Order: sequence, then C-alpha cells, then structure tokens
Amino acid sequence: MIITPDGKRSEPLVRIEKEKCKVCFACVRVCPVKAIQVTDKRDEPVILHNRCIGCGSCVSACAPSAITYRSAIADTIEILEGETKAVAIVAPSISGEFTDITDYRKFVQMIRQLGFDYVNTVSFGVDLVAAEHKRVFSDYKGKFYITANCPAVVSFVEKYYPEQIDNLMPIVSPMVATAGVVRKKYGNSIKVIYIGPCIASKDEALLYQNGNRIDAVLTFKELRELFQRQNINEAQLEYSEFDAPLGYKGSLFPIDNGIIQAADINEDILTGKLITASGKMDVTEALKEFSQYSARIRCNFNLFYCSGCIMGPGTSGERNQFLRHAVVVKYASKRLQKFDKKAWEEATLDFAQVPLERSFRADDQRLPKPSKKKVQEILKSIGREDVNEILGCSACGYESCGDFAETIAAGIATPEMCSTFALQNKQANILELKKTNEELAKTQRALEISEEKARLEKEAASEASEITHTMLQKLRAGVVIVDANLKIILSNQKFIEILGAEAAEINEVIPGLEGADVKTLLPFSVYNLFNYVIHTDNEIISRDATYEENKINISVFSIQKNKVAGAVLRDLDLPHVQRDETIKRVTEVIDKNLEMVQKIGFLLGEGASETEKMLNSIIASYKSNQGNAKK
Repeated sequence: MIITPDGKRSEPLVRIEKEKCKVCFACVRVCPVKAIQVTDKRDEPVILHNRCIGCGSCVSACAPSAITYRSAIADTIEILEGETKAVAIVAPSISGEFTDITDYRKFVQMIRQLGFDYVNTVSFGVDLVAAEHKRVFSDYKGKFYITANCPAVVSFVEKYYPEQIDNLMPIVSPMVATAGVVRKKYGNSIKVIYIGPCIASKDEALLYQNGNRIDAVLTFKELRELFQRQNINEAQLEYSEFDAPLGYKGSLFPIDNGIIQAADINEDILTGKLITASGKMDVTEALKEFSQYSARIRCNFNLFYCSGCIMGPGTSGERNQFLRHAVVVKYASKRLQKFDKKAWEEATLDFAQVPLERSFRADDQRLPKPSKKKVQEILKSIGREDVNEILGCSACGYESCGDFAETIAAGIATPEMCSTFALQNKQANILELKKTNEELAKTQRALEISEEKARLEKEAASEASEITHTMLQKLRAGVVIVDANLKIILSNQKFIEILGAEAAEINEVIPGLEGADVKTLLPFSVYNLFNYVIHTDNEIISRDATYEENKINISVFSIQKNKVAGAVLRDLDLPHVQRDETIKRVTEVIDKNLEMVQKIGFLLGEGASETEKMLNSIIASYKSNQGNAKK
C-alpha cells in the first residue's frame, strides 16, 4: 500500500479473490520476499501488502486467476471522456506484446481511437535516462550502483536491503522521465496515462506529482480489454506514427541490457564494469551478493526483475520470451533504418532540463530472526532436526529448510507447505485410515453377526410367545400375570370366563384385559393375595376362595420380586375328566417346549425357571385336587 505525496492512501496493488482461490500455494512458492501469509486460521493465503514489492510473480503463477491487480480501466475511461487532453506514453515493449499486429503504426492508431489526443513513445525517455546512466558510470569515484529502472527491484532494495539504498542509481525510470517530457511539451494540465507491461509501475506512479505526475497506469492486458470494449481492431484502421519526440536506441529497453545498449556503455567482459541480470532467481541472488561482496565484485549491477520488460506480469497472450525478443529487435531495427538522428539530437537538447534525479526511502520489512532453539523445534516438528536430513529442495519456495523454519516462526508459513512433511503426513494418515477402516470393517461384521443373532433370538422368542400364548388359551385353568400396580399384563380366555360377563365385555374392547386393574375385577380376599406375593416374594399354593357363588382354587407365584406376579385360577366345579386332560396337555408342553417356555420367562422379565415353576404348579394343584376328590 502506497501513501501518495498528497497524503492519500491507495488501494492494495494485488489481492486474492477468495471465491476463486484453490489454495494450491503456487503464489506462496513463487513470491521472492514471502509477502503471502499462510495460517491455520484461514483457508486461503493472505497478501501482506507492506511486504509486497509488486513483482507480479503471484499474478503470473495463479492458474485460476484468483490474484488480480489494481485496475486503471475505470480511471482511464473517465479521463478519456473528460475535456482535458489526454496523452498516452507507451512502453517500447508494446512491440513484443502485439506480435499479432503486422505494423506498429496500426497499434498507434488503435490507441488514438480510444480517445487519446497524443500518443508518445517512452523510448525517448529511455534515451534521456540512458545518457544520464552513462554520465554517472563514467564519473567513477569508487562507488558502484544498482540501476533503478525496474520499480520491483527498487522496492526490493528499499524493503529487504535498505542498507543498499545509497547504491541505487538516483535516476528516475524511463516512464517518469517521459511523463516529464510530455508535460513540458503539452503543458502541465494534460492527463498522462502510461501503458506498459509492469504492475509495479502502478505504485511507482503514485510517488510523483507536478511535472512528473502520471494520472493512470494501464497494463497491456488492460489495453487489450479497452480495445475489445470499443471493438477496435487493426483491419479497420490506417497507419499512424508516434508523436514526436521519437526515441533512438531506447526502443531496445524491453531487453534486459537494452538500456545499456542505448547508453553505449561498455559491456566488454574484460574491461567493462557492469553486470546485467534479469529474472527472479538471478535478481534475487544478485542483490544478495551485491550486499555481501560488492567490494570484491567491483561492478555496477543492471537489474530487471522480469526477464526483460517483454515478460512483465501485465503482458498477455502466449509468453514466448524469445519470440518477443526477436520482434522487439526487428521493430527497433526497422525504425532506425529511416531514423532522423538530427531531429532526435535537437529534441534531447530541448528536453535536457527535464528533472531526472530521484531519491529513495528505506522501508525495512525484514523479519526478525527467531532464536536457534525455536528454529530447531520447528525443524524437529517437520522431521528435519538431523542436519543430514535437511534437504533444501526449495519446493516450499524457500532456499533452505532453515529459512522455511524461520518463516514459520514468524507466523507467515505453516509446516504443511513442506512437500516432504505433507507427503509423510499423508502416508501416515493413509496408514491410520487403512487401520481404522479395517477396525470398522471388523466392527461392522461383528455388528451384523450380532444383529443376525438378535433377529434369530427375536424370531424364536416370538415363536415361543405365540406357542405359549396358544397353549395358555387352551388350558382349562385361568392364568393371569399382573404388575406391581396390580395391572393385568397377560391373561387367558379361561380367566375371563371365570370372571364372568362383565370381564367378557371388557375383553371385547381390550383383548386379554391388558392394563385392567384386578382390584376392580376380583374381591379383596383374592387380589390381596397378589399384593402379598409381590411384596414378600413368597408363593401361595392352592388357596380356595369364592367368587360370585363359584368356588375357585388359586395359586399365586412371584415372577419378578416387587414387580411381577402370576396366578392360576381353577373352577372347582369342572369334571375331573377335564382335569386329567389338562394335566396331560400341560405335561406334554413342558416336555416338548421347555426352551420355548424359558423364552417366555425372559420376555416377562424373569428366568425360565420361574415360568416353569408356575406351569408345574398347575399340574401339582390339579393332582392335589384330584386326590382330595377321590377321598
């Protein structure tokens, strides 16, 4: 984020659109200064704008296009629709961008069609800056410089090598120099829009006011979008030349050593004092070595973060570096064939007073060094505590495991960014998952077996219950089971017959009198026997009683102490032949269906022995009664 000279705060240069982000961390790995934070608390990475140098590596690396940069399209349209004259200053790398256009004069006319009053080339500004570079290099006083033509390199030095600020060449970039030229030519009231390949230029432009002011910065991608919006294409247009002043060898600026060629500075390996480096890896290493060994290297450094401006992050289409290189050279060569050098020399004198000097501001963003103990703890946590296991594969985007651990300690990275650590964790998780799945499979099989067993037992119990229920209904004795509240749980038809017509009417509404209160069906002398048995767990065998002038014999048994009791009631007026038949049938049931009876006992809340006891009591009671009758 930039605070402009008038105190205004600009929007962040780049941002991540959460909805599009796939959390692949490609942006994190390519960022040269680790200005993108990854934490466990957020799903998507976060750009740390104060640390960002505007190189655009993340923009180029983001496959789903989730990372975007600050657009100037709306500002440009507003300027073009206004009454103030607008000037386009175009970077010479436009020839490498529009390889699909047959003649550079066509894209000049296309730019005019957008509504620009003037279209000037930045190559003339390159010539002015190149001449100033040659002057400084020639006036050698023991000090070596880093060129300041690339705004990403300048920001890199200001934030991560602030001690080298005095070694930055104190000369403005060609963009700023050209803004000064057109304002001197057309007046300071004009609106100046720079069109180029660099997104860092958007922040650089905010640093200048008055004579070097730039009102908007368009990338080539944004320029193409404007062409599409207004349906502008070369087939419908005539040729048009750039407005004067035209550049000379400044047209070679898009190539990494082009400005050196334009300045005619000695690049001889044996006698020259200049090293040119371009591209993220070489520039990063160059700044590191210049900081450490400049006194031994004893050379000026000409640095461009991209592999020449032809490969800037604001370019579009296929990124064919060497095709673009060839097109730029061809474009420069063609223009120089009929170049009016005398007019150019006069122009350089006319604009010699354009201010080219600049200053820099330290903005140290280096992370504090964590303790060695903390780093060792982190290395251990990712399985790298053994110095022989520190791979330094750079897959995480850091030069070494130690650098990676230091960034984790600063809260910018997470261990999961280490591909080896993530793979080991993944393999461990797979093994754990496999083990868990095997255990789940065993548990599921055991559950299936248990369910099958329970199903069979339920079917057997249901069958036993049905058999016993049928058996009880065929008995010539009344059978009833009650709970602790003397509510009927189960009764047979003979019990209902013994109770009489009133019970029969209730049975029609509530089959088996289930839930009926025996206190309303039997006299106190009878139902009190149930109370006694339930609360004492004692049994009452063969007790005679009278119910509505009928003599009955009753036996009460405890099935579940304090909870359930059962009783067998016999009508003593039945013929003894029926009693013998009942004894015979019950005996057969006990002999043949003992297992089923045990199931019934289980369902009633007690073991099979209690149920067997109750049924055996029927036999005993009948036998006893039969014996009395014979006497």
